[in-house]
Amino acid sequence: MTAQDIRQARGPASAEAVRAAREALDAHVRATVAWHFDPQTGCPFWLERATTLGFDPRREIRGYADLARFGHFEDEWLRGGPVRRWVPRAYADRPISVFETGGSTGVPKSRVNYEDFRLDYEAFSLTLSESGFPRGANWLMVGPTGPRRLRLAIEHLAQHRGGICFLVDLDPRWVIKLIKKRWIEHLGAYKDHVIDQAITILRAKHDIRCLFITPKLLEALCEKVSLGEFRIRGVFCGGTEITPQFCRFATEELLEGAEFVPTYGNTLMGLACHKPLSSEDGYKVAYYAPQPRAVVEVVDPNDPERVVPDGATGRVMLTTLTRELFMPRFLERDEGEREPPCGLYPWYGVSGVRPFGGLSESVTEGVY
Repeated sequence: MTAQDIRQARGPASAEAVRAAREALDAHVRATVAWHFDPQTGCPFWLERATTLGFDPRREIRGYADLARFGHFEDEWLRGGPVRRWVPRAYADRPISVFETGGSTGVPKSRVNYEDFRLDYEAFSLTLSESGFPRGANWLMVGPTGPRRLRLAIEHLAQHRGGICFLVDLDPRWVIKLIKKRWIEHLGAYKDHVIDQAITILRAKHDIRCLFITPKLLEALCEKVSLGEFRIRGVFCGGTEITPQFCRFATEELLEGAEFVPTYGNTLMGLACHKPLSSEDGYKVAYYAPQPRAVVEVVDPNDPERVVPDGATGRVMLTTLTRELFMPRFLERDEGEREPPCGLYPWYGVSGVRPFGGLSESVTEGVY
């Protein structure tokens, strides 16, 4: 982006753009609800639940606002099986994957998947610059692997852009156990083990130019090596540890000229893009969900039917609207401040994402 493009992207969205985005969202809601409540295509969970709703979703849900009639999606619905109750009948004969959430709040939530992670990351690929993430470049992923969607998603992103992805194995559930047991020596040893693997790959002359990593691990990596030494050109970073202070530190000190792209996402949403960073507002980090496939709102923790005013603090409420997952109005474990639509993303976003204070005793943040 040019300086003028960045100013326009960061500036306020026009009323026309906001209206068009809302109309597109309402149309997408109607199509998604029609799919999930059609006996030929919907999943067993929603088809069974339709019999208890007291209304016909395919006839009466006409837009996003109408999703309030479903109430709030329950956390426990995704914990435990049978997992096939979430597989749409249209995909019954397709190869299905199952991804899990981090497991930092108890039994992991499960999400079935056919191709959503590919679609989400192909859309995200369109937001990456050629200078920071050149096509054909190889990637290194240093982040949560195992049953999480992130491992396959980053690999697909690299492949979609014409590269090959190298992976470091990392188990955040073990990190969480180390933290809870206060085995600080073991925690440090495991972090060193992960970083040593990353350095070994970087030094193996695989022509790696792009890096996905969590904030804590990025800082640990840069304590041992220079990213400039390996000619890293772009760093894609995710996690609730990404603060304005960290963005400034990463951009001005750690990355040595490489492009820094922070994101906020999870197994249930996909990933949200950031409004272009700027030193002018102290590297404020504002995220915008990938509408219309996912919608983020910031609501009053004590009255989640009420959206907070712009700039006010609230709990993140997520709605996922894909053919693989219909998840209306799920109260996330995060909080932040409501951000108005901007030129690049003409819908509401969230900044200052951090663990929700109401769950602070039950959430353990590991390597993120």
